[in-house]
Amino acid sequence: MLDSHLADLRQTYAQRSLSEADVLPDAVPQFRAWLDEALAAQVEEPTAMVLATADAQGQPSARVVLLKGLPDDAGFLFFTNYDSRKGQELAGQPRAALTFFWPALERQVRVEGTIEKAPEKVSTEYFQSRPRSSQVGAWASPQSQPVTSRAELEQREQDAATQFEGQDPLPRPTHWGGYVLRPHRVEFWQGRPSRLHDRIVYDRAADGWKLSRLAP
Repeated sequence: MLDSHLADLRQTYAQRSLSEADVLPDAVPQFRAWLDEALAAQVEEPTAMVLATADAQGQPSARVVLLKGLPDDAGFLFFTNYDSRKGQELAGQPRAALTFFWPALERQVRVEGTIEKAPEKVSTEYFQSRPRSSQVGAWASPQSQPVTSRAELEQREQDAATQFEGQDPLPRPTHWGGYVLRPHRVEFWQGRPSRLHDRIVYDRAADGWKLSRLAP
């Protein structure tokens, strides 16, 4: 049933426009330009992105993770537990989608592509740059697996801290590391009045990126 309190919520977007003349010829450098604007504007959690994966039956799942790099302007780098639900789904279906939303700029970016593991050196360097508590947590948490209580999780953390007492940094667990999403489709969305939003999409072709405009 329609909930009028929700149905009546709406916002007019009128800050900016987006035309083909405004964008760069390559998708990832264009994303970097928008991300730099989000950073300059100090938007909240500018690197937060919704990562969508699917299992063997096609059941999708989504969660928020943080972007940690744009390697070679050709991919989107993030890190996680390889044994987590998303890690297992990416192992079976190495394709994923990302969504960034920056309400303060009235912008959204959608990314689709294939997934590959980041080089082990990259994963290790990033893992060992994290705060020690985060390193311990990665060893302690059986991510996405059931635990009996919060107390069990805290005990596992204490046990891991004891195990690695005196070691700094900790070794990287083999079940933890990075992924790179290599995009084949990137859409840039700019909010406009009357819901006639601007949508410019990049599709990867053999000779580069093909740009087109989509109806809102």
